[in-house]
Amino acid sequence: MGTPKAALEWHGSTLLRRTVGILARAADGPVVVVRAAGQELPDLPPNTVVVDDPREGKGPVQGIAAGLAALAALAGLGGPGGQAEAAFVSSTDMPFLHPAFVRRVLRAVADDGADVALPVARGYPQPLAAAYRVSLAETAERLAKEDRLRPAFLFEQCVVTRLDEAALKTDPVLAALDPELDSVINVNEPADYAAARARPAPEVTVRLFGAVARSAPGAARQGGPQAIRAATVQEAASAVDLAFDRHVAAALNGDQITRDGTTPLAAGDTVFFISADAGG
Repeated sequence: MGTPKAALEWHGSTLLRRTVGILARAADGPVVVVRAAGQELPDLPPNTVVVDDPREGKGPVQGIAAGLAALAALAGLGGPGGQAEAAFVSSTDMPFLHPAFVRRVLRAVADDGADVALPVARGYPQPLAAAYRVSLAETAERLAKEDRLRPAFLFEQCVVTRLDEAALKTDPVLAALDPELDSVINVNEPADYAAARARPAPEVTVRLFGAVARSAPGAARQGGPQAIRAATVQEAASAVDLAFDRHVAAALNGDQITRDGTTPLAAGDTVFFISADAGG
């Protein structure tokens, strides 16, 4: 690729920032980023947990082990991961990952009583777009120490539920918002990245309320819904000529409040811009 995937530009943000943001929106508990020892990362939200991979170059099972172990440790300390029974594991380079996909896969672990929910989509199993029980941390670590580094070795040790495309799309929200299951598309080559970056941003809806609407220019002042394309909160604000500054906050789909312009958006989102000032 010529540059670390994590730092690749994505609509004014980075691929890693987008992945972290989508996971934070879709799942309870912390988001853990596993990096090579000493690897520089782009800016991330302050509550992101970063851990070093103890054995560089050992492949996905080692990364899964490190991430699950970090969540297990947080649970033992009474941290925000204390209630997490399963974790969604994602590679960095899936720019079209949708929160609805993450929720559907996580739900399968609980619904099916499985240890792993493994999507089989767009022709392939997707072990780096799958859900794993946190209790698998020790098994994954043992396999990594034995140099049994492919996810298939882990799957031999536990109960796996496989989700084909039909099963994934039994979720009506996922079927409507990601009908082609673009969530699992990754960017392995420069041509993949160029093609992905050339695609239009997600279609979202923007609404302005209160003081934000009263101070907005032109048609935005009416406060009615406006369909736009934007990959981040900042892009959505810019699309309606709104200065996303310290006086403004965004509520994603009416509940998740953010003042971070790099917060990622996904198809079907509604972004409510409101005053961040008391009484606004």
